[in-house]
Amino acid sequence: MEEKRMLRFTKMHGAGNDYVYVDGIRDAAPEDAPALSIRVSDRHKGVGSDGLVYLLPSTVADVRMRMWNADGSEAEMCGNAVRCVGKLAYERGYARKGTVTVETMSGVKTLVLDVRDGLVAAARVDMGEPVFEPARIPVSFEGELVMGKDFLRKTVLVDDKRFEISCVSMGNPHAVTFVEDVAKFPVEKWGPLLENHALFPKRCNIEFVQVLGPDRVRARVWERGSGETQACGTGACAVGVLCATLGRTGRGLSVELPGGTLGIEWAEDGRVLMTGPAESVFDGGIEV
Repeated sequence: MEEKRMLRFTKMHGAGNDYVYVDGIRDAAPEDAPALSIRVSDRHKGVGSDGLVYLLPSTVADVRMRMWNADGSEAEMCGNAVRCVGKLAYERGYARKGTVTVETMSGVKTLVLDVRDGLVAAARVDMGEPVFEPARIPVSFEGELVMGKDFLRKTVLVDDKRFEISCVSMGNPHAVTFVEDVAKFPVEKWGPLLENHALFPKRCNIEFVQVLGPDRVRARVWERGSGETQACGTGACAVGVLCATLGRTGRGLSVELPGGTLGIEWAEDGRVLMTGPAESVFDGGIEV
């Protein structure tokens, strides 16, 4: 019988979007990450999280991030997780500058850290430029990728309900739809149906948005592979970009999510800047 060992981890969250973080620079990270993610994410029998994140060495950045959703599927990017990775990298001495670079599946992200008394409280992340081309998001129809320059204000029929959706990629796929009262909207019903709609060959993150003013919106997110989460960094970026594109807000806004507020700025050079907190909850160990 293979001898088990105790794997150290840190539970962290960004605006309530919580993950179990394993320091693969300090410790050997288990190879079967999908199974471990399912195990630790269980909020009754595991640690309880939206997924699992590995902090790893990188040859192109200060550190590398890999992440898995609660269902074990690997995700390309998470804006809340990358801020927490930047916090870990700084506080554990893997990067001791005010600016940290993190390699992700959607490219290298640059973080400007808000350091207070030697600890990282928040970070601003350069999330790169949004992708509007539906073939690159991706969006498909009857098995064929949709061509064209964008996929905006399209009507989608789900059961007997029509949704107007607009799509963008922030390194992972997002679809935004606007509702009158997001607090009362049945996200748990329509979120999974939209996530798994035939339009989305790789599934999709779904944002339900209520516009409160020219620089303020409220949103709930149904995350691909994790269900409704307290916050979603890439989702907040998608919301900011699409609200501005559709003329519902300006290019700078606060996105209020159940777990906290993220600041989004769509700069004139096309890059999206996201600002938000990064917090440690506790350290622990799990037998693997």
